[in-house]
Amino acid sequence: MNWILLIIGGLFEVGFATCLGKAKESSGITATIWLGGFLLCLIISMILLYKATQTLPIGTAYAVWTGIGAVGTVLVGIFIFKEPADFWRVFFITTLIASIIGLKFVSSH
Repeated sequence: MNWILLIIGGLFEVGFATCLGKAKESSGITATIWLGGFLLCLIISMILLYKATQTLPIGTAYAVWTGIGAVGTVLVGIFIFKEPADFWRVFFITTLIASIIGLKFVSSH
């Protein structure tokens, strides 16, 4: 269950980064709404990270949480914000995914 909470928390990290990007592109009330989404996602993400660290080692949990956030945010950048998806960028994101999976397998929890 703790790994599921951690993964969901990582997805909410992607949510708060995405909301920041959308707020940057917006103005007025729309930007304020996106910033509200940012705060909501941030709070949920942190609570889930906290709950996951009750049973997972902090180093592993934090690395996986930030890794999910980093990979997800890059993918959102590529697919939503039309950022470049060149070979090296995809290569290093792939190595990050492999590292996240590796941490899961070597964790004793």
